[in-house]
Amino acid sequence: MAVHTSSAAEAAAPTTRERILTEALNLFAQSGYGGASMRELARRVGIRESSLYNHFAGKAAILEAIVSEHGPASSASRLEEPRYKQLARQPAAFCRQFALDLVEQWSDPREHQFQKVITAERNRVPGIRAKFADHFYAREQSLMTDYFRGFVLSGLISTPDPRETARLFAAGLIYIRLEHYVMGAAPSPRPKVIEAIDRYLAFFLSLIAAGNDSDNKKRKPKGETRGKAASD
Repeated sequence: MAVHTSSAAEAAAPTTRERILTEALNLFAQSGYGGASMRELARRVGIRESSLYNHFAGKAAILEAIVSEHGPASSASRLEEPRYKQLARQPAAFCRQFALDLVEQWSDPREHQFQKVITAERNRVPGIRAKFADHFYAREQSLMTDYFRGFVLSGLISTPDPRETARLFAAGLIYIRLEHYVMGAAPSPRPKVIEAIDRYLAFFLSLIAAGNDSDNKKRKPKGETRGKAASD
């Protein structure tokens, strides 16, 4: 029994690579990318400086790996998980699950550190801005658009443009984040955030509900109104 417990604990322990990324995120947030040294990072991880290069080519590669595992990258990865694919015919459940997962992400102290680092460093490190803004946001937006396009094709929602609908959905959530996690002196209590999420989801889903009259009205043929006016 003791052996089994020990094995389970070892399996759950973070790998050296994971420890490097965790400590690097802490260090970059505290000292800035330019002020952080590989020597200090190695000291925090508890390994030799030379050992860092067994896992990463250099400091830029570490920052790139951090970008690859946080923010839009983590949201995009979630959208590819089976639990989301199971919601491909449930727009309300899909939107709520995505929003709740974002709340968990926003509440994670590592996410706060990541946003601090990426805001400060994305213009200073070659390739990071392009990779963060273009690759990861584009990937997340493309996956989100695919879900909304599927909802439309299944007759579950009504919208003339799935891509813009996906962007509208994301924009409302970003505003909630700004209001409750960024602009205030302290993050809002979780119940208040969930209340804001529920209110927004109810409004958003009402806009795209299947059978929405504003989307289903057919335009009258040109000349129809003119003809009626002539007959009067």
